[in-house]
Amino acid sequence: MAINLLALSVGNTRTKVGLFLAGKLASSQAVLNDNLDGEFAGTVEPLLSQVKDTESPGLILASVNNPVAQRVIAALAKLAPELKICRPEDDLPIPIGRQLDREALVGEDRLLNAAAAYDVLKQACIVVDAGTALTVDFIDGAGTFHGGAIAPGAQMMLDALHAHTAQLPQVTLARPEEPIGHNTTQAMLTAVFHGLRGMVRELTEQYAEVAGSYPLVVATGGNAELLFKDYELIDRIVPDLTLLGLAATWRSVAEEQEG
Repeated sequence: MAINLLALSVGNTRTKVGLFLAGKLASSQAVLNDNLDGEFAGTVEPLLSQVKDTESPGLILASVNNPVAQRVIAALAKLAPELKICRPEDDLPIPIGRQLDREALVGEDRLLNAAAAYDVLKQACIVVDAGTALTVDFIDGAGTFHGGAIAPGAQMMLDALHAHTAQLPQVTLARPEEPIGHNTTQAMLTAVFHGLRGMVRELTEQYAEVAGSYPLVVATGGNAELLFKDYELIDRIVPDLTLLGLAATWRSVAEEQEG
């Protein structure tokens, strides 16, 4: 099905924008939330122009950051008042099963990542989202999201070390130069880098025991490339997984309405 869609994912640090034309991701860009007022219109307006020129254009927005989402929605209403802004779960159900506690509240991004991964793989998998927080979620072979684990992200760990100690410096995330840190900065980086990789490996092994087989592991998020590039545990890195989940959600509803 030919989907023409502008998809937006509002995160804690950045807002990602994806243009889908004839069902394919034609363009994706990210705007830091701190720079939203200055950069958003310039980034989104040309993409909106492209999608508005297509047949049955759509606009969908997911968010884990409501204050920023409200600013984005207000800007979109000015740029494209003729397009309805659809929200996953509120307007369109995310096409993924769930096995969760009744009172559980799960971020839209986790469900969308799961839906996108299963939409392509059609088998049990693990999704690692390395952003402001780091999540490791399990989806079974029937396409059911079971939840998983939530940890502080890499930069958050480094920031916490600085904020809650007297002598540790402020450090910006980077790949450590070698496994043993020979100065304070490198010691902090190597602990966070290898600690998160080790956590993901341990959780993957635990999930595999539950599943009875070793699932494929997909990584996404702003720090996925830095943390997991060339890591044999990770089968693939998909930076735009949440945007793909938004497109899969739109397509699922459109197909249901058609058929």
